[in-house]
Amino acid sequence: MKSSMVDAHGFAAQKLHSPEFNPQRRNTLRAVALFSGASALLAQPIARAQSQVKDWPNRAIRLITPWAAGGGTDIVARLFADRLRVDLGQPVIVENRAGAAGNIGSEYVARQPADGYTLLLTSASFAIAPSLYRSLGFDPVKDFTPVTKIATAPLLVLTRMDSPIKSIADLIALSKKDPKGVTYGSFGNGSPSHLIGESINKLAGISMTHVPYTGPGAALDVTSGALTIAILDALSMTPQVKAGKLRAIALNGTQRLPALPEVPTLLEAGVSVETVGWHAMFAPADTPREIVDKLNQAVNRIAAQPETQTRINEAGSFPVLPPTSAAQWGELFRQDVKIWAELVKRSGATIN
Repeated sequence: MKSSMVDAHGFAAQKLHSPEFNPQRRNTLRAVALFSGASALLAQPIARAQSQVKDWPNRAIRLITPWAAGGGTDIVARLFADRLRVDLGQPVIVENRAGAAGNIGSEYVARQPADGYTLLLTSASFAIAPSLYRSLGFDPVKDFTPVTKIATAPLLVLTRMDSPIKSIADLIALSKKDPKGVTYGSFGNGSPSHLIGESINKLAGISMTHVPYTGPGAALDVTSGALTIAILDALSMTPQVKAGKLRAIALNGTQRLPALPEVPTLLEAGVSVETVGWHAMFAPADTPREIVDKLNQAVNRIAAQPETQTRINEAGSFPVLPPTSAAQWGELFRQDVKIWAELVKRSGATIN
């Protein structure tokens, strides 16, 4: 009898401590099972994301330039796209999305997936936009990840070959003699060339009339005499100057161009405009750091090639030497946003 009771008691205790008869233990095991299943589900997208980063790039990359074909940014984009195709082993397709001083193309890239397959190659207008526009569809600092700075891009002050204007002093003298008769063309409201023109007005005490363009029309109109001068990027205009189609009377920045050594800087001509534009690459915000670093290294390898540097110099720009890391360019870019904002304020430039 006693033995039966013991057996019964033991059997009861065994059942009590089994998962089926212990609610607390049963709930614990169920929670462990649920957690394990959830962890496995969570691990799947993480593993996929890690695989995508590791395999990048495994398809074509789009390189968006927010300017029309044929301009300085477009020239740089196509130069690097050809070489990136070889370096990365995938097609790199340049896509022009021009309009609104570069804002349309920039906003488009800001809305694209942060996967390294849609990139932005743009100019200093990108850094100027926040100080000129009250409402942008993007934030250049918050919505983008800087990849690297490729080249600095000075602007040339140009006039037609048979113009009586042969120097900045001549331009200032004519502007003071005929304040309303002197016009200057730029590649758009709020663009670097617009700001440089307004800075010349302010510093020289003159009032040239600004005529904004969205395409190559300024170069054609200054050649025909419809414009007094145009302030355009040296990258696309240097060949025109070398061919004798236009006369360059000055450029911004602190150094003369190797391609046009006879052309003085505005600083040398007595107008203290040192700020200079650039061409640089950006990716949408939150692009994985591994992809950004791969891009940075690829672009910098190409920029370091003697042939690339020669092409950039001959076209009227300066390669960035030494090259910038993504972090270095990010810091420089944030500083540049502040510098251009001060220039906007100082020049009094506004969007019409």
